[in-house]
Formats: sequence, C-alpha cells, structure tokens
Amino acid sequence: MFEQRNEAITNKIISEFAKTIEMFDLSSSEARLFAFLYLREHPMTLDEMSESLGKSKTSMSTSVRSLLDLNLVTRVWRKGVRKDLYQANTHLFKSFMNASITKWIDATNHQRDSLEELVEKVKSQHSDQQGNKELVAIENQLTLIIEFHQQIEKAFRDMKNEDT
Repeated sequence: MFEQRNEAITNKIISEFAKTIEMFDLSSSEARLFAFLYLREHPMTLDEMSESLGKSKTSMSTSVRSLLDLNLVTRVWRKGVRKDLYQANTHLFKSFMNASITKWIDATNHQRDSLEELVEKVKSQHSDQQGNKELVAIENQLTLIIEFHQQIEKAFRDMKNEDT
C-alpha cells in the first residue's frame, strides 16, 4: 500500500520536474531520465535505468550520453561492479545554467561564422558591381548583425566566467 503510494508520488515528481528540465532544451526522454536519476540515492547501470523506466537500453544509452555531454550526469566507479554506473549531478542551477550558456555560445559562434561568410560574398559582389548602394546597405546591416552576435557571445561568456 505504502509502496504504491510512494511510487505514484515519485512518478508525479519525475513528471513535473521533467517538464521544467525540458525548458532547457532537453528531449522528454533526457529530462525524464535526469529527473529519475536525481531522485535516486545511488548510481545506476543502463540496465537498471531501462528496467525502471520501461525504455530500451539503447534509448537509455543515448539519453545518458547526451546528459554526460551536458555535464548533467557523471559516470562513477564502484568496486566490484563491471558495468558503468551513472548518477545525476546535484548542483542543479549551476549545471543547467552552464549547459544552457554553452549552447548559446556555440550557437552564437556558428551563426556569426555563417554571417561573416555572407559578408565576404556581399563584398565580392560589391567589388563586381561598384557603386551598388543596395549592396553597401546590406553589408552595413550585416556588420551590425555580426556586432549583435558578438555582444550576445560576450554577455554569455561573462555569465559563464561569473560562475567559475
């Protein structure tokens, strides 16, 4: 009786916590797995996760790999256990903010690089069509957009440096 009630409460906590975690751009499977691991007091193997959550081991492996990449889960070692064990990092705010900030920095860098390539294309067309005021205006706007991306990147790098 108590076990069923505790399991129902635990499932509700996992479900609600996972909704919050999904806002950090994690898939529902990743968010649910993280919430599940966060509530566990001991590290778990992929097999244990798979059995507990009713998902395939492959699905668990994919989700754990994503969580490891985001530094939200840690691989741990335990004497006598040959399989990999995983546990959630418990510093929630710092972990999620660092993961989000890193994603923003990477995305901003990628976009800025793409925009800088476009500037080069506009410049080459500009030299072919001297005096084209429309291309000059586009180049000026692109420069402002690149500066915007640089400001975003700097703001996120500053936030990241404040945490360390």
